[in-house]
Amino acid sequence: MRELVQQLNVPRQRSLPFLRHLYVVGIVALCAALAGCDKRTAAVVRSNQPVSGGTLIYATDREPTCLDPHVAGDMPQVFIAQQYLDSLVSMDGEGHIGPWLAKSFEVSADGLDYTFHLRDDVHFTDGTPFNAAAVKANLDHMANPKTQSSTAGGYIRQYRSTDVRDEYTAVVHLATPYAAFLEVLAQGFLGIESPTALLRSRDVNCESPVGTGPFKVVRWDRQSQVELVRNPDYNSAPPTAKHQGPAWLDKVIWKFIQEPSVRFASLQAGEVDVIETVPPESHEAARQNPDLSLIIAQRPGNPTNGTLNITRAPFNDINVREAFVRSADIDGALKSVYFNEFPRAGGVLSSATRFYSPDFEHAQDYDPAKAAKLLDAAGWSKRDAEGYRTKNGKRLQVHVVMGNRTPPSEFTLWEQVQATTRQAGFELIVDQMSDVQATKRQADWDYDIRLGYWNTNTADVLRIIFSSAFIRPAGVGGYHQNTAGFSDAEFDNVVQQALSTQDPELRRSFYYQAQATASKQYLQLTTYPQSTRLGIYKTTQGVRLETSLAVTYLYDAWVNK
Repeated sequence: MRELVQQLNVPRQRSLPFLRHLYVVGIVALCAALAGCDKRTAAVVRSNQPVSGGTLIYATDREPTCLDPHVAGDMPQVFIAQQYLDSLVSMDGEGHIGPWLAKSFEVSADGLDYTFHLRDDVHFTDGTPFNAAAVKANLDHMANPKTQSSTAGGYIRQYRSTDVRDEYTAVVHLATPYAAFLEVLAQGFLGIESPTALLRSRDVNCESPVGTGPFKVVRWDRQSQVELVRNPDYNSAPPTAKHQGPAWLDKVIWKFIQEPSVRFASLQAGEVDVIETVPPESHEAARQNPDLSLIIAQRPGNPTNGTLNITRAPFNDINVREAFVRSADIDGALKSVYFNEFPRAGGVLSSATRFYSPDFEHAQDYDPAKAAKLLDAAGWSKRDAEGYRTKNGKRLQVHVVMGNRTPPSEFTLWEQVQATTRQAGFELIVDQMSDVQATKRQADWDYDIRLGYWNTNTADVLRIIFSSAFIRPAGVGGYHQNTAGFSDAEFDNVVQQALSTQDPELRRSFYYQAQATASKQYLQLTTYPQSTRLGIYKTTQGVRLETSLAVTYLYDAWVNK
């Protein structure tokens, strides 16, 4: 699970049906046409025709801990991995699966065997041929506990083995039906790496992973930048790309600039070409600047949230859970903290997720009167001298755990939650600590609210975050993905049935039931959808978002400098 450690205070490009999740703003103009422009500055003529060559400088807030997305699995890894890795299959703007490194595929009637017919003309950038043995090496690598893959490995828990039927035919065997298998294979987290490179130590492969993609990693200067150069032999672009053959750019410099104001100022000055996580307070300035444009898109999956620990009091009482959710004025907080730039996420799935239903968007609407009635019914009817509700002499107190990488804006958001829930009688205490301490608190189930989100291109995220299979009991220790502690046999059955059929309408029905159950149980206080927010300088064109996770895709980009 991706914890809330992004610079969210500084916050999928799809084909046409997904444009409701995307808006692109900004007008590109020639400098010479602007009033007050420095006449000595040469006008840059932007062409709609791609230009080959040049260097694009990209700036983001967070540096990966490892460049190999199979290891661990956090968003900074997949953003950069999308530039040098190809995937076995592709996902289009409708959520349909298509070819990529696999030319075609078949699924057995029982959903346990996936046969992939592979391209025979692709090589990794270290010269290793791509073939069925490479597919087997990659899936084995993701599933190997020594890889410590919390994301890719977690997505393929059903994986059993791969048979190499012939050089370009791989048959993957699963232990149980898994209809989301092709969906997760389309993500960059499960991108295909050179089996030769995977034989190196984990640390070496973290430093310089090798793919078949349009760029290759040549250097990583820690705390500064990663340098990628064009793969001149690239011939395996997905069908969702805008062209085929090598990338237009010669080079990409992937810089790490943590401070949001510095990152945005660098974009305004043209010192960098693209920045990630444009600060919400800078959105309007970017819209008004003719030199800049924005790409903003929701990411699919589970939105940003505070998950409630229902294994202990007071959130083991559903009335208290609903009362807490109803007493938090999230809409007001979002307007204040994020300048009204972040929409409210009221359900457990982001609206960019396939099989999302809007029917649950208002299940968490602010309703302090209802919250008061629920608390009275739960026996928290008295108030102490400070106005907090009490029961049997005990104050209604809840703790939210925040590691030291929690963004300041998220802290401010929860301060506002603290203020509005106090009116209802909750004492919300924010426990700030090191990330190590926060991780231990999570492992020990020693929290009432845990902040997080989960970016993924499948509604199967509901199983990962709420099914009993992902609960690690107290006392065992270690990370548990179901941080609510929710255990319900009927819910488990529904999400499993959704994996047992390839029929999209049946899957939609099952995921509707799962959303309804999670919503009615008030397992999370959802706040806003995760989003990709790119700022682009006028000399850069063709920047896109890939179609599974809405992360940056520079293969089709070019620069006019």
